[in-house]
Amino acid sequence: MTDEQAMRRTIELAERGTGYVSPNPRVGALLVQEGEIIGEGWHHKHGDIHAEVDAIRRASRSVEGATLYVNLEPCSHHGKQPPCVDFVIEKKIGRVVVGMIDPNPEVSGKGIERLKEAGIEVTVGVLEEECQWLNRFFTKYITTGQPYIIAKIAQSLDGCIATVYGQSKWITGEESRKATHAIRAEVDAVLIGAVTVSKDDPELNVRHVQGHDPKRIILDSDLSTSLKSKVFASEDRENTFVFCSPSAMAKQKATALKISGVNVFPAGAGNGDYLNLRAILEQLASKNISSVMVEGGARIFSSFAQENLIDELHIFIAPMLVGSGLHSFSSLSTPSLQLSKKFTFKSITPCGIDMHAIAVRRQDTKA
Repeated sequence: MTDEQAMRRTIELAERGTGYVSPNPRVGALLVQEGEIIGEGWHHKHGDIHAEVDAIRRASRSVEGATLYVNLEPCSHHGKQPPCVDFVIEKKIGRVVVGMIDPNPEVSGKGIERLKEAGIEVTVGVLEEECQWLNRFFTKYITTGQPYIIAKIAQSLDGCIATVYGQSKWITGEESRKATHAIRAEVDAVLIGAVTVSKDDPELNVRHVQGHDPKRIILDSDLSTSLKSKVFASEDRENTFVFCSPSAMAKQKATALKISGVNVFPAGAGNGDYLNLRAILEQLASKNISSVMVEGGARIFSSFAQENLIDELHIFIAPMLVGSGLHSFSSLSTPSLQLSKKFTFKSITPCGIDMHAIAVRRQDTKA
């Protein structure tokens, strides 16, 4: 088994923690001895034992002299769990292969140094790009204190998310909706605006795939959405967050929402008549929300783009033309191509009858 093959399996193990470990990173661990896998583990949920400890405890025999593969540098500090490096050293692991250095300033490089000081051989950077992609949410959250933002858009070939009369169900096909739910299961929260609540009345849960329901975030300056909306009908209302203007907090509807269990917070004005998005994201980060998928509508997409807050775009493109409908970024103002919001394509793949394009913000575009 090559290092690359072992690390690929380690990443697969790490993915099992999706939806349960945030704001911690997704981490998998693999133990190999004389070419044979003797132990596998992963970080199961936030606050639980770490992947390295899980793999060692599950090992079929003594791990002394074995090679430990881990997609993220073993931690060297005390958090909810003791340092992993101490346990790895104690169990006399012979070699550690690391996918990427931990971006957490409290750890970054220190775990690797501890292992080397103990006489353990360390290899760093195996499938590093794949490992960085897996934990991109964690990296941004731990280094900036801001959640990672994905904008998900379902549109026609000519960039419309609805007809001129507001019809939007369904522009894209069933496979695209399944893919959307898969992304929902990966992020901590889904965010929409009041117009989308009123027009589409979405549930914002995970139904088409297995996974963890995200928290629901509604931006509603005037608290205009109906109390009968599906986002407020969920049994876990404590996972629904509404942000409104400070003046709207005095409305009876704000009190009614809070009594029902929904979280309602004031958010000051940002650019134009929008709420202050950066302040909202700071509040979400303070509640351990490390990733948010923005699902619309056009004004919300435009405001996030205008503020350079979109880290990643998922655009599902249906093979149809709509014409003079509502465009994805209809409120975005770009005075010149030089000042346009620039992204780099990561992939473009078929998704049923549609195409699924993923693009990430270029590094020279500042948040």
